[in-house]
Amino acid sequence: MEKKQALQCVVLFVCISASWIRVESLGNGLGLTPQMGWNSWNHFGCNINEKLIRQTADALVSSGLANVGYKYINIDDCWANYNRDKWGNLHGNDATFPSGIKALADYVHSKGLKFGIYSSAGTRTCSGRMPGSLGYEKQDAKTFASWGVDYLKYDNCNTDGSAEKQRFPVMTQALRASGRNIFYSMCEWGYQEPAKWGAEVGNSWRTTTDIKDTWSSMLFNIDIC
Repeated sequence: MEKKQALQCVVLFVCISASWIRVESLGNGLGLTPQMGWNSWNHFGCNINEKLIRQTADALVSSGLANVGYKYINIDDCWANYNRDKWGNLHGNDATFPSGIKALADYVHSKGLKFGIYSSAGTRTCSGRMPGSLGYEKQDAKTFASWGVDYLKYDNCNTDGSAEKQRFPVMTQALRASGRNIFYSMCEWGYQEPAKWGAEVGNSWRTTTDIKDTWSSMLFNIDIC
């Protein structure tokens, strides 16, 4: 039974990933093989802080996972202050990331790992606890690049009602102009069939809803993949 379950997990990952491992949509040399690493959302949700991220980076190295390809440490939602500053810039949450996001990215890089961050193609992110990047794509992309971000997960909450095919490519262009190669992970949930157009926009595109820590959730996503 355990062998069968493991095989099904592999099938799920291949189903999500196989369509894009052969493309180089942004011309940035990224996404040629499946991205592997750690993301904070599934287990921790909004309960994240810089200590947790540093400890996770340490664990990825000490466990040996980094040596076999698990390179990304990706912060999900809730990393930023509730509002932008007076110049419209994003900043790490003063309470949970007091050292700032650049210092955290520098620490992750010092471990030989890559650093990822999160935003949404809407006015707020999915938690509602921080601003999204809609209308601020160029500014945010430059901010991410200045911090040393290697990966952007771009969600689809609190939109203005415009089509995904209109909003997501704006961030594509912003990342291209940011001065840094940043992996672009489109989190569009599969509603607009991104497998048919994602190769023109991002390095990877999500085709399902959230995967929860349950077997039924895994099976559900396998079936709709």
